[in-house]
Amino acid sequence: MTGEGVVTRVNKKNSARRVRDVLESLGLADEIVTFEQSTKTAQMAADAIGCELGQIVKTIVFVADASPVVVLVAGDRRGDTDAIAAELGAERIKMADADTVRAATGYAIGGVSPFDLPEDLQVLVDDSLARFDLLYPAAGTPQSIVCLTRDLLLQVVKGRIARVAS
Repeated sequence: MTGEGVVTRVNKKNSARRVRDVLESLGLADEIVTFEQSTKTAQMAADAIGCELGQIVKTIVFVADASPVVVLVAGDRRGDTDAIAAELGAERIKMADADTVRAATGYAIGGVSPFDLPEDLQVLVDDSLARFDLLYPAAGTPQSIVCLTRDLLLQVVKGRIARVAS
């Protein structure tokens, strides 16, 4: 057990390899971009790739009551705990600590990717991402991102679209 009482349940494979494997299976491995500088914040990633801040997809882990949930939010927005609670019917929402993030997703903060997540981990996708055709989520490390269409991101992560950011 770690941080919030979440049991580690994810693939222990190298984070970058996990993302590459998923993207290779979709024919998208060439869309991974690795930088010398860090892309661990949304602003750093937007500056590195040269896109709008909102096109960066932040993959944030919250704890809803006692269960982790992944929320995909545009780089220019923040996860709204009240909206997330309402969407999930949860009494209490809080940001997950680093140990819980790693236990729930297998990724470290700064490189959390929405790919290769456990099947039972709920994923919410903020509706504000619909503003963009191209999006840039993390590719498993604090120096890498991947470029893909909004529709493909939604197909791959199997998330539920909701208004969960402000």
